[in-house]
Amino acid sequence: MTSRPDAIIVGAGIVGAACAYYLSRGGLRVTVFDEGFAGGGTTAAGMGHIVVMDDSEAQFALTSWSQRLLDDLLPAMPRAAEYERCGTLWVAEDDEQLDAARGKRTYYRDRGVETELLDARQLGEAEPQLRPGLAGGLRVPADGVVYPPAVTRWLLDQAIHLGATVREGVAVEGVAPRAVLTGAGRLEADCIINAAGAGAPRLTPGLPIVPRKGHLVITDRAPGFSRHQVIELGYLRSAHTMSAASVAFNVQPRITGQLLVGSSRELVGWDASLNRDVLGRMLERACSFMPGLAALPALRTWTGFRPATPDKLPLIGAWPSVDGLWIAAGHEGLGITTALGTGSMLTDLILGRPPAIDPAPYAADRVMAEAH
Repeated sequence: MTSRPDAIIVGAGIVGAACAYYLSRGGLRVTVFDEGFAGGGTTAAGMGHIVVMDDSEAQFALTSWSQRLLDDLLPAMPRAAEYERCGTLWVAEDDEQLDAARGKRTYYRDRGVETELLDARQLGEAEPQLRPGLAGGLRVPADGVVYPPAVTRWLLDQAIHLGATVREGVAVEGVAPRAVLTGAGRLEADCIINAAGAGAPRLTPGLPIVPRKGHLVITDRAPGFSRHQVIELGYLRSAHTMSAASVAFNVQPRITGQLLVGSSRELVGWDASLNRDVLGRMLERACSFMPGLAALPALRTWTGFRPATPDKLPLIGAWPSVDGLWIAAGHEGLGITTALGTGSMLTDLILGRPPAIDPAPYAADRVMAEAH
């Protein structure tokens, strides 16, 4: 008979896997449930960027800390993780956006992040496939990309080595104080962690998380076509628009030589169908920056759901209205980047240790204004 776990994690995406890894390292007996298979939901549907972001001090703190945690683990990860430090190149279309890039450079520099401001000529040399006439850009060389399902599986394998149990294909139907309910019955633990991503509110009503659909396209192999993850500076405006469908240019090179092309955002509930109008706008936007993309065969198109919160920060911490319940969800498009920071922070909070960064901005029960 299996002994009673100390912690039960609902969701075996990369965030749940990171929680399992750090909790197991902390000496807890962990059981992870997933209704599908590990890394098969939002984790598999998204891009694999590891990127430091500066939208807020809290976002910077969590993304930069998580990046450092990944750097520490990389030597032990398998080649299947497909890590590549390709850097991020933020592209400015005009002088106004180039001024924004200068501000971004100052912000990063003041916090110890290496950057390089590029003029129009240097931008073209860095990414020859970009159209002429762009104003310049900002390169952040320490950013990288990974293959998220492989990282997820590695984290879970490490947790299993430390005694964790992973139960795939088992749906958690409900959460109770210090217990979960499945089709096989009730299982108790001291801590229950809801890491179910965009589906977290189904188990914990009241969580300020909504599914935000996005489209991605993967191309045939075109080695060297794009040397960096290339993103338009206008991407940040797109990410903040919660009231309408939006698209932005985002191309990510993969170690296979393929390219991931995004991105789009829609609030359409759980409608996973392709929106051909939005998809067409997204690809048109991408080709307006990199005209050569139009000649690359697209192998597959799919959609996924980002778990979005009104203030663009994840929920990490206790959910006081249910005894023993903790939340690790709401990461929107930064779940791959911030998974390790989330797992480490949640473990510190559960074990009563001070986290490496201030946990207050991510408190699960914080008051948030409505998004616009």
